[in-house]
Amino acid sequence: MKSTKSKSWAEPYRMKMVELLKMTTRQDRIKAIKNAGYNTFLLNSDDVYIDLLTDSGTNAMSDRQWSAFMLGDEAYAGSKSFYKMEAAIQKFYGYKYVIPTHQGRGAENILSKILIKKGDVVPGNMYFTTTRLHQELAGGMFTDIIIDEAHDPLNEFPFKGNVDLNKLDKIVKKYGAKKIPYVSIATNVNMAGGQPISMKNLKELYKYTRKHKIRIIHDMTRVAENAYFIQQREKGYEKATIREIVKEICSYTDGATMSAKKDALVNIGGFMATNEWDVYEEARNMVVVYEGLHTYGGLAGRDMEAIAVGIEESLDDNHQHARVGQVEYLGNKMIDYGIPIVKPIGGHGIFVDAKAFLPHLTQDQFPAQTLAAEIYIDSGVRTMERGIVSAGRKANGENYYPKLELVRFTIPRRVYTQAHMDVIAESAAAVFDRRKSIKGLQMIYEPKYLRFFQAKFKKL
Repeated sequence: MKSTKSKSWAEPYRMKMVELLKMTTRQDRIKAIKNAGYNTFLLNSDDVYIDLLTDSGTNAMSDRQWSAFMLGDEAYAGSKSFYKMEAAIQKFYGYKYVIPTHQGRGAENILSKILIKKGDVVPGNMYFTTTRLHQELAGGMFTDIIIDEAHDPLNEFPFKGNVDLNKLDKIVKKYGAKKIPYVSIATNVNMAGGQPISMKNLKELYKYTRKHKIRIIHDMTRVAENAYFIQQREKGYEKATIREIVKEICSYTDGATMSAKKDALVNIGGFMATNEWDVYEEARNMVVVYEGLHTYGGLAGRDMEAIAVGIEESLDDNHQHARVGQVEYLGNKMIDYGIPIVKPIGGHGIFVDAKAFLPHLTQDQFPAQTLAAEIYIDSGVRTMERGIVSAGRKANGENYYPKLELVRFTIPRRVYTQAHMDVIAESAAAVFDRRKSIKGLQMIYEPKYLRFFQAKFKKL
């Protein structure tokens, strides 16, 4: 009898070099996390076994990228490496004008300063920490217009990154289109659990914004992963390539910011792109103030060379199949263990529902922060909080209370093996088995901005 079971996925690469890791004891880890104030961001990387803190800049570069490093043109002005990166962005993404920045938040800073005025409103499909902060520092106010399904971890709607056009329309009617400098659209929404936006929804949004003369600015950090989900889930795109889908996504937007440290497979770098000459001209002036000359923007020539190669590699269908396949493998292992995760499984990591995992803790006892610390103690696996700590405070000093209180198990690209995924899942299961005995945390130090990076806690 012929089996109908799908074949296992495998990585479309082989290993040429390995990095040796330090193995620690449980007592070592208890001491380390206590010294770090129960904040995984404050752990020394030397004390971490499997590092799932982020997929930002933690990817493994290919031999082609390392070779490109040697071609880096470190000229202060007119670096030929910039023109290679610019050409790749124009070819594969379709944007006309490019401003290099040291990473994504550099692009967010410049874009916000150019487009946002005091009192403006910026609708978006769920906030991201640095994006919202730059919008607020520029005088704007972020407003969430993502569909309601995105706030429900158990809802398996395939495109939970979609915009609710009725929510957007109410904002336009309330404030007027002139008060909206742009709609902020992330592909593969991070804070929702790596959830994609559909092409159909993006087309509808584009049509609406053309009618009201409002820009769409694209946070394209994980656009290739979003394209993969469109290919797999959306009717009419089954035979389209990742490269074709990405180009179409970008065509429905007016500009973009990107942290190349994610999809583009590099350790540092980013850019701002636009199709508007006036915006480009202002950004080209401003980048000199905040980043560096407009032909390097805070990047070495070698970094721009690696980005140019990484962009093309990220659009390979086999790469994305293996990349998302590894995430899905881990997610399904956790589901088998009964661990509550955000569904459907996202593109860049597994998001564990800390409210469901630790229902005896109130949100003010920081269940996601607590769970991240407990996972580290169990196995040396470093994850991160995406809940009340990441959400921060409102202008009046009150905490935001997001509906989603998550621990993000973020998978770096081309770094870990399937065996590592097994260890991670088993560790989460071991903590889940003793979940009722876990106590929460109290914050004892809080920085002014982006507190999740540096806040410290103690055990209740």
